[in-house]
Order: sequence, then C-alpha cells, then structure tokens
Amino acid sequence: MTEDKEIEKNIKDLDDICDECKEQDESVSQNLILTGFKLCKSCRISKTIFPI
Repeated sequence: MTEDKEIEKNIKDLDDICDECKEQDESVSQNLILTGFKLCKSCRISKTIFPI
C-alpha cells in the first residue's frame, strides 16, 4: 500500500505543470529530471538570468 501512494505521488510530479507560471509544457518534466525543479523552459531561463 505504501508503494502505491509513492507511485501516485511520483506521477503527480510528472504532470508537466510549471510551479512558477502554472502553464503546461513538455519541458517541465525534462527540467525536473535534469535539475530537480518543476520549471518550464522560459521560467528556467528567467531564473538563470535573474536569480532573485
């Protein structure tokens, strides 16, 4: 049972919705794997240029 809850939680993490702008984008899951943050491509670039 605990494994099922962990699997459901992991599936929710891969919903392709950015934490910053709340838009759905394919790059969110890619950035989650690469960096550990759920950010789309444009939010990742803006956080890189303006880190505050």
